[in-house]
Amino acid sequence: MFVILTLVWGTTWAAIRVGLSGLPPFTAVAIRFTIATAILLAIARIAKIKLGAQPHEKTLWILNGFLFFSVSYGVVYWSELYVPSGLASILFATFPLLVALFAHWLLPNEPLRKGTGLGAVLAFAGVVVIFSEDLARIGGPKTVTAAAVLLLSPLVSSVSSVLVKRWGAGIHPISLAAVPMAIAAAVMGILAIAFERSQPVTFDAATIGSLVYLSVFGSALTFTLYYWLLRHVKASRVALIAYATPVIAVITGVVALHEPLTARFVVGGVLVIAGVALAAKSRPEPVKV
Repeated sequence: MFVILTLVWGTTWAAIRVGLSGLPPFTAVAIRFTIATAILLAIARIAKIKLGAQPHEKTLWILNGFLFFSVSYGVVYWSELYVPSGLASILFATFPLLVALFAHWLLPNEPLRKGTGLGAVLAFAGVVVIFSEDLARIGGPKTVTAAAVLLLSPLVSSVSSVLVKRWGAGIHPISLAAVPMAIAAAVMGILAIAFERSQPVTFDAATIGSLVYLSVFGSALTFTLYYWLLRHVKASRVALIAYATPVIAVITGVVALHEPLTARFVVGGVLVIAGVALAAKSRPEPVKV
């Protein structure tokens, strides 16, 4: 399951960029999560999975729906209009490091360790190196701003993940994925109607292929596996995904999309990944949810 998540999420960054060639960002997110929600709710009905019966379940639906799926993915999709997919995945690799920091405040059994602090400094140095690159030359005048905005995505996603870890005991993984994605689909749909009505929409083979891949594999399958892993595997092990996927994402972006790869991207990416790895290894064994 770890390998599946790494490979699929490592290639979704390029798939998002492909889909954006035919769809505006909010529209693309809304369609992606609508399809994924329909698949998971059908599975829940067939498997007779009860939704909304556990304590805090509905609260987590709302928190996950707005933070992890609406804000996070809205930011990622908009940012990838201007940021190369490989760079986007490297910046998002700060996610498990932020999880460790928020866990210190919200999870009594996961105090901050010295290694986490050192990892934060190392990862921050990597982000500084990346932003020292002339990003405008690589992606255009809005690339610097979009890359900075992109950092909001791992921030809100980490808050949501820690809250799920704290209050998600006994809640089925499909519940934690399906209903929040439905909320995000509605939120993104409203934003699409408000801001993207005049923008062109093209359903060519590339766009449809991207939507199918992101909906079925990048959402319905992976998020169910992700929440299942949080129940059965150490969080520090699951965190390894976040610094393994950029390697896949960068390779995919360079090979498939002919995206630029500079020395500063490589150095900055190595520092970010090393910092996250150091933080993950220094964390105490977490409580299962």
